[in-house]
Amino acid sequence: MLSTKNIKSDGGNLRPVIDAGNHKLKINDITFSQTPFDKDAYNIVLHVETEPVEGEFQGFLVDPANPAGPRYKGQVGRVRFSQYAYQDKVLPSGISLKRDDMVLKSMVFLSETLKMRDELDMIEANDIFEFMKACTQMFKDSAYINMCIGGREWENRDGYVNLDLFLVKRSRTETSLEAIDVEDSRLIKFDAEKHIKRLVKKTVTKFENKDSFSGDDFDL
Repeated sequence: MLSTKNIKSDGGNLRPVIDAGNHKLKINDITFSQTPFDKDAYNIVLHVETEPVEGEFQGFLVDPANPAGPRYKGQVGRVRFSQYAYQDKVLPSGISLKRDDMVLKSMVFLSETLKMRDELDMIEANDIFEFMKACTQMFKDSAYINMCIGGREWENRDGYVNLDLFLVKRSRTETSLEAIDVEDSRLIKFDAEKHIKRLVKKTVTKFENKDSFSGDDFDL
């Protein structure tokens, strides 16, 4: 059967990585890792994969160190559970947030989406790191679920613009994670204008002399 589902207009093959948008995904792994800029801040990262892609498609190697090894059958991606890192902090309103409490609530949200809340409640851990290891073992390779994924653009050293992916923030009426078989869907509909934070490049003005500069060009 012929289909244009995975054909790009420029004739290229489907990319092996997902982009921002609405996706049906499964979780292959979860990492709970320290951010490079703050030793007390951590990210929950979902390593996700789409359903197997039919037709001409070559996914990434499961083990990059083994060129002859198996490849992912679907597109893959790394999606942060929250746009912002988990850490102890006090909001301008005076409300105090605890890292571990926010992590626990996030895993409750995921478990209820996957209909695994009873299994989650059985976990007993000495600290949040032990708890997240148990969550990883429980949630990886579980059922496919719907996700709404946003992103933030950033530029690498070579000038290439990448997209840092994360779950779109949910509200009281809409959700960023949802089971496949939900009758009345509340899944957020992806909107690039709302859900992608674009990179803003500043243009440095030419200086008339080395002792003068514009304050707008140097944000200290």
